[in-house]
Amino acid sequence: MTITITLKGVLLTVLGIAGIVLLIYLIVLAANLIKTLKKTNEILDDAKVISGTAADKVQKLDVMVDSLSESAGTVADALKGNQSIIAAATHVINAATGFVNILKKKEKKNSKKENE
Repeated sequence: MTITITLKGVLLTVLGIAGIVLLIYLIVLAANLIKTLKKTNEILDDAKVISGTAADKVQKLDVMVDSLSESAGTVADALKGNQSIIAAATHVINAATGFVNILKKKEKKNSKKENE
């Protein structure tokens, strides 16, 4: 019994095996890419939540800063004699109370996160 091996046959066999290996490699690569994309989407969702929370905090702080600057202006006007000192002190106390309330809310959220 004689077996004839041609160069063309060997080349086609090698190319077929290489094609199968390449196909398996691409399947594994695609599976890893899907895992990576899922993880990236989770990270982006977390970043979206965090940036939304930060934007809310910035708006609250902006209102608080405006209130404090208004109170400082009221105190300055009171010292000039344009308004009573009692009204100025009331504005300062109201602004400080708002600031304290925001800090308490932040502490509550932090303690909830730590408990989880």
